[in-house]
Amino acid sequence: MDSRAKRLEKLLPNGRGVWIPIDHGASDFPVEGLVDTEKTIKALISAGVDVILAQKGVVSHYSHLCQGTKTNMVVHLSVSTRHAGPDCANKVLVGHPDEVISRGGLGVSCQVNIGSPNEAEMIERMGEVSRQSHKLQLPMFGMIYARGEFLNIMEGDSTLGNAHAARLAFELGCDAAKTVWTGDAESFSEICQGVPIPLLVAGGPSTGDSFTILEMVRTALDCGASGVCMGRQVFSHPKVEQIAKAIVLLVHQDYSVKDAMASCGL
Repeated sequence: MDSRAKRLEKLLPNGRGVWIPIDHGASDFPVEGLVDTEKTIKALISAGVDVILAQKGVVSHYSHLCQGTKTNMVVHLSVSTRHAGPDCANKVLVGHPDEVISRGGLGVSCQVNIGSPNEAEMIERMGEVSRQSHKLQLPMFGMIYARGEFLNIMEGDSTLGNAHAARLAFELGCDAAKTVWTGDAESFSEICQGVPIPLLVAGGPSTGDSFTILEMVRTALDCGASGVCMGRQVFSHPKVEQIAKAIVLLVHQDYSVKDAMASCGL
């Protein structure tokens, strides 16, 4: 097994993963759950999540907390802020794969917003990150969202461009990718069937509704998702460790929603 495969197995054991992105503070702050970042990271580690995905400064500062645990960190290389006006969807690169290992990360992540005015530049950036990651044997994760103002949905596409977003991540060399819950099992299954790489379902804005969160995760897993890449629904939850642990039980031990909630005190 080469270095990339060994790293990928740590990030996605048996091809499945509970990934919690906490990169939101770079784009929008203050954010509930990220003000005391160390407390949140410790709760996620205690819950046994596979990956905490963060900007490089956060990884440098906190990756030591993951030592000796099953949790690893992935460096997200893309950023924009809420203050950029019409350019706020343009995710630029603020790092390089060659700094990931020395900062304490085990893989890289990159974002593209298809349908945005800067789509071409973002795709080009992801292609370059893919090339560099391949050379360094680093697993690469793709966050590709179908949500720009120029989004051109194909006739009959019940996934509203999300299957195309997942396919683009695969075609650009990502080892896994983030996708969104489309609202029904049939269309979500189409997304998962369109690629041979693991797809991790997003959570959306924070609700604090444990049952609804877990029910969506359970259904997504049953439709072909390989886990979750869920940020605000977890780190902004009133019970961070408990909701994260419940998701771990669903993803890695195939728990029912009812049993996971009972086991985790939700």
